[in-house]
Amino acid sequence: MAHTDKTVLASANSGKLRELCRLFSGTTVHVIPQSELGVADAEETGETFAENALLKARNAAARAGLPAIADDSGLEVDALDGAPGIHSARYAGEHATDAQNIHKLLAVLRDVPPAARGARFVCVVAYVDGAEGAPILCTGTWRGRIAVAPRGDGGFGYDPVFFVPETRCTAAELDPETKDRMSHRGQALRALLAQLT
Repeated sequence: MAHTDKTVLASANSGKLRELCRLFSGTTVHVIPQSELGVADAEETGETFAENALLKARNAAARAGLPAIADDSGLEVDALDGAPGIHSARYAGEHATDAQNIHKLLAVLRDVPPAARGARFVCVVAYVDGAEGAPILCTGTWRGRIAVAPRGDGGFGYDPVFFVPETRCTAAELDPETKDRMSHRGQALRALLAQLT
């Protein structure tokens, strides 16, 4: 990949864009959010994180005429057989806020003891160099457990209730540098950058 290439970031999620832009800063990959190019969101009709990441990347690449990177990610809770999974952003309804999704999750897990609240964040990053090109897919996972109440005001999504045992705090309490080093998104992006640069 040429170092001068511009690459579309196929996401409209402001928290995700902030993290992705931070993870790409200092690399040779120059990323532009799809909104700056007038690219609308793709319909996420896939049944896996990988399928949805690919749908978003191919949509952005086709509309912008540039290589594109998309991530699809979510929370898988052991006690809920992997739910909310690919429906993480819509867990409490189609246009649910982060707070509404967290509220529903905590309500559903109300009677589940702390030791049985294991969970993981999963992220699949897709890169396509054109709408039809062979994709590169990279995955990252981050184990933790669901806290009984939200803590911290950093991050986004389920970060305030994702407790990270080795740091003894939630993802929302971690400084950005530590979160990027440990997170599912950081892992997947580093794997992708290793193949692109």
